[in-house]
Amino acid sequence: MDSVIATDLWQAQSADLAALESRARLRALTPRSGVDFASNDYLALAQSPRLRAAVADALARGVAVGSGGSRLLRGNDPEHEALEAQAAAFFGCESTLWFSAGYAGNVALIATLPQRDDLVICDELIHASVHEGLRLTRAQTAMAAHNQADAFETLAREWRADGHKGRLWLCVESLYSMDGDRAPLDDLAAVAERYGAILIIDEAHATGVFGPDGRGLAAHLDGREDVIVLRTCGKALGCEGALVCGPRVVRDFLVNRGRPFIFSTAPSPLMASAVREALRICAEEPERRAALATLIDHAARVLGPLGASVSGSQVMPLILKDDARTMAVATRLQRAGFDIRGIRPPTVPDGTSRLRISLTLNASPADVDALAATLEEVL
Repeated sequence: MDSVIATDLWQAQSADLAALESRARLRALTPRSGVDFASNDYLALAQSPRLRAAVADALARGVAVGSGGSRLLRGNDPEHEALEAQAAAFFGCESTLWFSAGYAGNVALIATLPQRDDLVICDELIHASVHEGLRLTRAQTAMAAHNQADAFETLAREWRADGHKGRLWLCVESLYSMDGDRAPLDDLAAVAERYGAILIIDEAHATGVFGPDGRGLAAHLDGREDVIVLRTCGKALGCEGALVCGPRVVRDFLVNRGRPFIFSTAPSPLMASAVREALRICAEEPERRAALATLIDHAARVLGPLGASVSGSQVMPLILKDDARTMAVATRLQRAGFDIRGIRPPTVPDGTSRLRISLTLNASPADVDALAATLEEVL
């Protein structure tokens, strides 16, 4: 094809990329290097010898590398079902359904479960995957002020006062990935109970890190008929995929109506074996959570005075506001040997560009001290 014609074909896309670059918002894939202050591998399980051994054992038992199809065709492997049964027992819920990713799980939940006469109320800082589900849902939608249970209640009350009879759905994250703050889950559960609503909780960044045996901040709500919890396996659990935990009717409805589940090739059975082992590690190695808690406390003392938000969690954003400055500081830190990434809009609101400092067991207290010393030089 003539190069001039090709340029014309992609003119709109090229212009959009140029505009992003002019605003210091152009993204690019870069290799990982340096001390890990960027990943979600909070418990350092991604390269755990136990996970490696679990996969090797699964191979030795003849577990297939690929699933060969969707779960509704020939892709439903015994390892998938074993994981779902084990996860249901671990989290104390009636059933679970495993998705290839948390993004797909959230899209399926929001696009599939709410019906035409329903209202979905989401926290204004909810993850992009939920926004994608909102684009596809037939229900009405509304946004509530961040972490304000009374804002959810006001929207629910006003909707009911307008005569609506449908179901209410409240959607939040238990721990927000860009700020590290926690949702008022008990207050939200009370709102759900008062209005006959369903509470959907994304535990992506709490699973493995908080709660008894690492069952998350919503562990005490598991088993309730009006609560659905999504727990990703690709962060603290060190694997891939996501588990939707809740009543069996939710699982059955998603299997029958959830397009992201129905029309996706099933995840690797080997990864199901790895997730099963990750759940065992959570229960059997509490010292990992204890070590991370110690690291979080140390980082709060060292990085807090430099402007990092002390959230009480493993996510400590340092908000620099300006896009270009954020990326310049991130680059200098990376050159100094620290893997820290700059986060810009639209991932975060305008004017809140930040360094997302992620604490994992891949870094030591000494690494945190070295990061603090470098930050003092570059800020």
